[in-house]
Amino acid sequence: MATVASVHELPVGGTALVGAGTLRKRRAGTAGGRHLRVHVPGLVSHADQTLFTRFVLDYATARPGRVISILQAGCATIGQELDLAALRAHGVEVEVCMIDDASSVTRAVVARRPELQEAKLAELRSVPLRPRTFDVVQCSMLLGRISHAELVLGRLVDALRPGGLLLLRTPDRDSAAGFLDRVLPWPVRKLAWHSIRPGEPGPHPAVYEPITSARGVQAFLALRGLAVARRQVVSRLAAGRPRLVAVCRLVATLSRSRLSWSHDELRYVIRKPEDRFARVL
Repeated sequence: MATVASVHELPVGGTALVGAGTLRKRRAGTAGGRHLRVHVPGLVSHADQTLFTRFVLDYATARPGRVISILQAGCATIGQELDLAALRAHGVEVEVCMIDDASSVTRAVVARRPELQEAKLAELRSVPLRPRTFDVVQCSMLLGRISHAELVLGRLVDALRPGGLLLLRTPDRDSAAGFLDRVLPWPVRKLAWHSIRPGEPGPHPAVYEPITSARGVQAFLALRGLAVARRQVVSRLAAGRPRLVAVCRLVATLSRSRLSWSHDELRYVIRKPEDRFARVL
Protein backbone atom coordinates (compact mmCIF):
# COMPACT_ATOMS: atom_id res chain seq x y z
CA MET A 1 0.00 0.00 0.00
CA ALA A 2 1.31 3.44 -0.86
CA THR A 3 2.40 5.81 1.84
CA VAL A 4 2.98 9.54 1.79
CA ALA A 5 6.29 11.26 2.32
CA SER A 6 6.31 14.91 3.27
CA VAL A 7 9.44 16.79 2.29
CA HIS A 8 10.11 20.37 3.39
CA GLU A 9 13.02 22.07 1.66
CA LEU A 10 14.40 24.67 4.05
CA PRO A 11 16.31 27.86 3.31
CA VAL A 12 20.00 27.64 3.98
CA GLY A 13 21.57 29.84 6.62
CA GLY A 14 24.61 29.91 6.39
CA THR A 15 45.65 5.51 2.86
CA ALA A 16 43.56 3.92 0.07
CA LEU A 17 40.25 2.29 0.78
CA VAL A 18 41.73 -1.16 1.33
CA GLY A 19 39.50 -4.11 0.55
CA ALA A 20 36.45 -2.06 -0.35
CA GLY A 21 34.60 -3.49 -3.31
CA THR A 22 34.54 -1.07 -6.21
CA LEU A 23 31.62 -1.15 -8.60
CA ARG A 24 31.51 0.58 -11.96
CA LYS A 25 28.16 2.24 -12.49
CA ARG A 26 27.06 5.49 -14.17
CA ARG A 27 25.20 8.90 -14.10
CA ALA A 28 22.17 11.60 -12.41
CA GLY A 29 18.58 12.89 -12.14
CA THR A 30 16.35 15.87 -11.54
CA ALA A 31 13.88 18.28 -10.02
CA GLY A 32 12.52 19.32 -6.70
CA GLY A 33 9.97 21.54 -5.08
CA ARG A 34 9.98 23.75 -2.09
CA HIS A 35 7.30 21.73 -0.32
CA LEU A 36 6.46 18.32 -1.70
CA ARG A 37 3.89 15.76 -0.66
CA VAL A 38 4.41 12.67 -2.75
CA HIS A 39 2.59 9.33 -2.95
CA VAL A 40 5.17 6.57 -2.91
CA PRO A 41 5.30 2.78 -3.19
CA GLY A 42 6.40 1.31 0.12
CA LEU A 43 9.12 3.43 1.69
CA VAL A 44 10.60 4.89 -1.51
CA SER A 45 9.48 8.30 -2.80
CA HIS A 46 10.28 10.27 -5.91
CA ALA A 47 11.27 13.08 -3.57
CA ASP A 48 14.05 10.77 -2.34
CA GLN A 49 15.44 10.66 -5.87
CA THR A 50 15.50 14.41 -6.32
CA LEU A 51 17.75 16.38 -4.00
CA PHE A 52 20.90 14.26 -3.86
CA THR A 53 20.70 13.15 -7.48
CA ARG A 54 20.37 16.61 -8.97
CA PHE A 55 23.32 17.97 -6.97
CA VAL A 56 25.56 15.11 -8.08
CA LEU A 57 24.44 15.63 -11.68
CA ASP A 58 25.26 19.34 -11.45
CA TYR A 59 28.65 18.47 -9.92
CA ALA A 60 29.42 16.00 -12.71
CA THR A 61 28.23 18.38 -15.43
CA ALA A 62 30.75 20.96 -14.23
CA ARG A 63 33.52 18.34 -14.57
CA PRO A 64 33.06 16.78 -18.03
CA GLY A 65 35.03 13.63 -18.71
CA ARG A 66 35.74 12.89 -15.05
CA VAL A 67 34.76 9.56 -13.52
CA ILE A 68 32.88 10.63 -10.38
CA SER A 69 34.06 8.64 -7.37
CA ILE A 70 31.37 7.99 -4.75
CA LEU A 71 31.77 6.55 -1.27
CA GLN A 72 28.55 5.10 0.14
CA ALA A 73 29.00 4.92 3.91
CA GLY A 74 26.33 2.95 5.71
CA CYS A 75 25.36 1.10 2.54
CA ALA A 76 22.99 -1.22 4.42
CA THR A 77 20.60 1.68 5.09
CA ILE A 78 21.07 3.63 1.86
CA GLY A 79 17.86 3.83 -0.13
CA GLN A 80 17.22 5.39 -3.53
CA GLU A 81 17.84 8.97 -2.48
CA LEU A 82 20.84 8.97 -4.83
CA ASP A 83 19.57 7.50 -8.09
CA LEU A 84 22.51 5.84 -9.82
CA ALA A 85 20.27 4.72 -12.69
CA ALA A 86 19.34 8.34 -13.37
CA LEU A 87 23.03 9.26 -13.30
CA ARG A 88 23.61 6.50 -15.85
CA ALA A 89 20.82 7.84 -18.04
CA HIS A 90 22.50 11.26 -18.12
CA GLY A 91 25.85 9.86 -19.22
CA VAL A 92 27.78 10.33 -15.98
CA GLU A 93 30.27 7.56 -15.26
CA VAL A 94 30.73 6.87 -11.57
CA GLU A 95 32.89 4.59 -9.48
CA VAL A 96 31.26 3.45 -6.24
CA CYS A 97 32.85 2.10 -3.06
CA MET A 98 30.67 0.83 -0.22
CA ILE A 99 31.47 0.55 3.48
CA ASP A 100 29.50 -0.10 6.63
CA ASP A 101 29.91 -1.24 10.20
CA ALA A 102 30.30 -4.93 11.00
CA SER A 103 27.28 -5.37 13.30
CA SER A 104 25.19 -8.52 13.07
CA VAL A 105 22.22 -6.62 11.61
CA THR A 106 24.38 -5.02 8.92
CA ARG A 107 25.87 -8.39 8.02
CA ALA A 108 22.37 -9.86 7.73
CA VAL A 109 21.28 -7.04 5.41
CA VAL A 110 24.35 -7.42 3.20
CA ALA A 111 23.89 -11.19 3.03
CA ARG A 112 20.36 -10.71 1.65
CA ARG A 113 21.18 -8.07 -0.97
CA PRO A 114 23.39 -9.14 -3.91
CA GLU A 115 24.20 -5.53 -4.84
CA LEU A 116 25.98 -5.11 -1.48
CA GLN A 117 28.21 -8.18 -1.71
CA GLU A 118 31.33 -6.13 -2.46
CA ALA A 119 30.82 -3.82 0.52
CA LYS A 120 33.60 -3.56 3.08
CA LEU A 121 32.28 -4.21 6.60
CA ALA A 122 34.65 -3.01 9.29
CA GLU A 123 35.16 -0.72 12.27
CA LEU A 124 34.39 2.66 10.73
CA ARG A 125 36.75 4.53 13.05
CA SER A 126 39.71 2.70 11.57
CA VAL A 127 38.74 1.48 8.07
CA PRO A 128 41.45 2.81 5.71
CA LEU A 129 40.27 5.91 3.84
CA ARG A 130 42.71 7.92 1.75
CA PRO A 131 42.24 11.68 2.27
CA ARG A 132 40.84 13.77 -0.61
CA THR A 133 39.88 10.73 -2.67
CA PHE A 134 36.14 10.93 -3.35
CA ASP A 135 34.04 13.46 -5.25
CA VAL A 136 30.92 12.49 -3.32
CA VAL A 137 30.39 10.88 0.08
CA GLN A 138 26.88 9.60 0.76
CA CYS A 139 26.10 8.92 4.42
CA SER A 140 22.51 7.72 4.79
CA MET A 141 20.89 6.68 8.09
CA LEU A 142 24.28 5.64 9.48
CA LEU A 143 24.96 8.18 12.21
CA GLY A 144 21.93 7.26 14.31
CA ARG A 145 22.98 3.62 14.63
CA ILE A 146 26.70 3.86 15.45
CA SER A 147 28.83 5.08 18.34
CA HIS A 148 31.53 7.74 17.85
CA ALA A 149 29.40 9.15 15.02
CA GLU A 150 31.12 12.54 14.94
CA LEU A 151 34.54 10.92 14.62
CA VAL A 152 33.29 8.71 11.78
CA LEU A 153 31.70 11.65 9.96
CA GLY A 154 34.93 13.59 10.32
CA ARG A 155 36.83 10.78 8.63
CA LEU A 156 34.30 10.76 5.79
CA VAL A 157 34.73 14.50 5.31
CA ASP A 158 38.51 14.06 5.23
CA ALA A 159 38.05 11.53 2.41
CA LEU A 160 36.27 14.17 0.28
CA ARG A 161 38.13 16.11 -2.37
CA PRO A 162 38.07 19.90 -2.00
CA GLY A 163 34.87 21.09 -3.66
CA GLY A 164 33.25 17.67 -3.16
CA LEU A 165 29.76 16.92 -1.87
CA LEU A 166 28.68 15.28 1.39
CA LEU A 167 25.16 13.88 1.05
CA LEU A 168 23.89 13.42 4.60
CA ARG A 169 20.65 11.74 5.59
CA THR A 170 20.10 11.11 9.29
CA PRO A 171 17.28 10.42 11.73
CA ASP A 172 16.58 13.37 14.01
CA ARG A 173 17.01 12.69 17.73
CA ASP A 174 14.99 15.85 18.41
CA SER A 175 11.93 14.42 16.68
CA ALA A 176 9.21 12.51 18.52
CA ALA A 177 9.87 9.49 16.31
CA GLY A 178 13.59 9.62 17.15
CA PHE A 179 12.81 9.88 20.86
CA LEU A 180 10.51 6.85 20.70
CA ASP A 181 13.13 4.87 18.79
CA ARG A 182 15.64 5.59 21.57
CA VAL A 183 13.43 4.81 24.57
CA LEU A 184 11.10 2.02 23.47
CA PRO A 185 11.97 -1.48 24.76
CA TRP A 186 13.66 -3.79 22.28
CA PRO A 187 10.59 -6.05 21.73
CA VAL A 188 8.44 -3.02 20.88
CA ARG A 189 11.10 -1.60 18.54
CA LYS A 190 11.38 -4.97 16.84
CA LEU A 191 7.61 -5.22 16.39
CA ALA A 192 7.46 -1.70 14.94
CA TRP A 193 10.40 -2.38 12.63
CA HIS A 194 8.83 -5.49 11.12
CA SER A 195 5.51 -3.71 10.78
CA ILE A 196 7.13 -0.94 8.74
CA ARG A 197 9.76 -3.06 6.95
CA PRO A 198 8.40 -6.62 6.74
CA GLY A 199 11.06 -9.20 5.99
CA GLU A 200 14.04 -6.88 6.51
CA PRO A 201 16.69 -7.72 9.13
CA GLY A 202 16.56 -5.32 12.04
CA PRO A 203 16.10 -3.13 13.84
CA HIS A 204 19.48 -1.48 13.83
CA PRO A 205 20.81 -0.13 17.15
CA ALA A 206 19.30 3.18 18.26
CA VAL A 207 22.35 5.16 19.43
CA TYR A 208 21.41 8.72 18.41
CA GLU A 209 24.41 10.70 19.58
CA PRO A 210 24.03 14.52 19.71
CA ILE A 211 25.28 14.95 16.14
CA THR A 212 22.04 13.32 14.91
CA SER A 213 20.13 16.58 15.31
CA ALA A 214 19.97 19.89 13.47
CA ARG A 215 21.98 21.56 16.22
CA GLY A 216 24.55 18.78 16.25
CA VAL A 217 25.00 18.85 12.47
CA GLN A 218 25.28 22.65 12.45
CA ALA A 219 27.94 22.59 15.16
CA PHE A 220 29.92 19.97 13.25
CA LEU A 221 29.73 21.95 10.01
CA ALA A 222 30.85 25.16 11.72
CA LEU A 223 33.80 23.37 13.30
CA ARG A 224 34.84 21.89 9.97
CA GLY A 225 34.25 25.01 7.87
CA LEU A 226 31.69 23.25 5.66
CA ALA A 227 28.77 24.94 3.89
CA VAL A 228 25.19 23.75 3.48
CA ALA A 229 23.99 23.92 -0.12
CA ARG A 230 20.50 22.61 0.67
CA ARG A 231 18.63 21.26 3.69
CA GLN A 232 15.38 19.32 4.04
CA VAL A 233 13.28 17.92 6.84
CA VAL A 234 11.40 14.78 5.87
CA SER A 235 8.50 12.87 7.37
CA ARG A 236 8.48 9.20 6.34
CA LEU A 237 7.73 6.87 9.23
CA ALA A 238 4.51 8.57 10.32
CA ALA A 239 3.16 8.97 6.80
CA GLY A 240 0.00 6.94 6.25
CA ARG A 241 0.04 5.64 9.84
CA PRO A 242 -2.51 7.67 11.84
CA ARG A 243 -1.85 5.83 15.12
CA LEU A 244 1.85 6.58 14.93
CA VAL A 245 1.08 10.20 14.05
CA ALA A 246 -1.18 10.43 17.12
CA VAL A 247 1.52 8.95 19.36
CA CYS A 248 4.15 11.33 17.96
CA ARG A 249 1.82 14.30 18.49
CA LEU A 250 1.25 13.23 22.09
CA VAL A 251 4.99 12.84 22.73
CA ALA A 252 5.66 16.26 21.20
CA THR A 253 2.97 17.83 23.39
CA LEU A 254 4.31 16.20 26.54
CA SER A 255 7.78 17.48 25.64
CA ARG A 256 6.35 21.04 25.50
CA SER A 257 7.28 21.18 21.82
CA ARG A 258 10.94 20.38 22.46
CA LEU A 259 10.42 17.38 20.18
CA SER A 260 8.90 17.71 16.71
CA TRP A 261 6.18 15.35 15.50
CA SER A 262 6.09 16.73 11.94
CA HIS A 263 9.30 15.11 10.70
CA ASP A 264 11.72 12.31 11.54
CA GLU A 265 14.66 12.79 9.12
CA LEU A 266 17.15 15.50 8.25
CA ARG A 267 18.80 15.72 4.84
CA TYR A 268 21.70 17.92 3.82
CA VAL A 269 23.75 18.58 0.73
CA ILE A 270 27.05 19.91 2.07
CA ARG A 271 29.99 21.31 0.12
CA LYS A 272 33.61 20.98 1.14
CA PRO A 273 35.38 24.25 0.29
CA GLU A 274 38.04 24.27 -2.39
CA ASP A 275 40.13 26.26 0.10
CA ARG A 276 39.76 25.51 3.79
CA PHE A 277 39.66 29.23 4.55
CA ALA A 278 36.90 29.90 1.99
CA ARG A 279 33.17 29.64 2.58
CA VAL A 280 31.46 27.88 -0.31
CA LEU A 281 27.83 28.81 -1.08
